[in-house]
Amino acid sequence: MRKSAILLPALIVAVVVVMSSLFVVDEREKALVMQFGQIKAVKEQPGLAFKIPLIQEVVKYDDRILSLDTDVIEVTPSDDRRLVVDAFTRYRIADVVQFRQAVGVGGIRAAEDRLASILNAQIREVLGADQVTSDTILSEERGALMLRIRDNARASARSLGLDVVDVRLKQTNLPTQNLEATFARMRAEREREAADEIARGNEAAQRVRAQADRTVVETLSEAEREAQTVRGEADAERNRVYAEAFGADPEFFAFYRSLQAYETALRGDNSAMVLTPDSQFFDYLRSEKPAGTE
Repeated sequence: MRKSAILLPALIVAVVVVMSSLFVVDEREKALVMQFGQIKAVKEQPGLAFKIPLIQEVVKYDDRILSLDTDVIEVTPSDDRRLVVDAFTRYRIADVVQFRQAVGVGGIRAAEDRLASILNAQIREVLGADQVTSDTILSEERGALMLRIRDNARASARSLGLDVVDVRLKQTNLPTQNLEATFARMRAEREREAADEIARGNEAAQRVRAQADRTVVETLSEAEREAQTVRGEADAERNRVYAEAFGADPEFFAFYRSLQAYETALRGDNSAMVLTPDSQFFDYLRSEKPAGTE
């Protein structure tokens, strides 16, 4: 009984010591075995590992790709057109020992603060470089600029034991105080373009109207010329017919012309004529003999 009373506590202590010396490294983590602030072992492979109980402690860091959003900053490209920019980055802890030495007990939070400063500095440097304008930032060359920011940030972040996987610009806008001036300039430009289009339209319309007026005048002139020609030919034909009729029977021709004159002069219900009794106008109505005979 006395021996059992001694062995049971000893067994419990042994179990506690063994359990305290074991720890598990997840496949998504990296672990450091620390002893009095000094790194004694690095555990990067998943599985079961050992440490000295009470003397050593285990610090674990995430081995996955992490995300960081930067604060909004203002940059000034080479055309002096200020832009408001923010970005996000994907990064991972590449060297856990260097990471611990760089950030100490601050861990991920301290590392992200320093990484955000690096990113903001590189964004200002790349977007503010010569030959980089606001139009370049907003064009297809934006991708190349983001690669430059990533490469520069990666080089600077190595001292923190970090690997910058990717950097992306989220928004690229004008500052609020510049928006109204920019919109006014855009409106003025559009109004100028509209005025130019209206002027070109009016000019084209005037050319069309002038061409139409010219076509009308030419058409009317051609029609009038043809009409004069037809009238002249008709008058010539009429005179020829009259001449032939007069030559065939002058007396009948005179009689026919007198009837036409009567019809023209006595048209209507209340026709009245004042003539002398011996007027030749009614010769064919006054005598049965033909005019001019004895």
